Amino acid sequence: MSQQPYGQPGYQQGPPPQQQQYAPPPQQQFQQNFLCVTTNDIPGYRIDAVYGEVFGLTVRSRNAFSQMGAGLKSMFGGELKGMTKALMDSRNEVMQRMIQEAINRGANAIVGMRFDTSEMGDVWTEICAYGTAVTISRQG
Repeated sequence: MSQQPYGQPGYQQGPPPQQQQYAPPPQQQFQQNFLCVTTNDIPGYRIDAVYGEVFGLTVRSRNAFSQMGAGLKSMFGGELKGMTKALMDSRNEVMQRMIQEAINRGANAIVGMRFDTSEMGDVWTEICAYGTAVTISRQG
């Protein structure tokens, strides 16, 4: 017997559906004890060592077909979901690269983090995340 939606005749009573807990993607697991902030200091922490600038970089080419679809969509308005997803994926990728570089230097935090984006020709976009790798400890 197939189950019917809640409140419909014939629905078999059972436990409510479980809501899934958010879990970060596997590639982001190493970041759990790593702090990355846009400020130059962190309240409640002191900077014990500075390792210098770290960055993550990616250059993306544009897909001609998605560009045409985005061009049509932009004429009528609305979010360009494919482009939004591509930008989110790129930002996450450069963040991971920057954090991994900081970890490789012995840092446990990044201060002064920024994003930068630039066009390279007509078909490439560069996305960069950068900041200062530091070791921090709790004050007190």
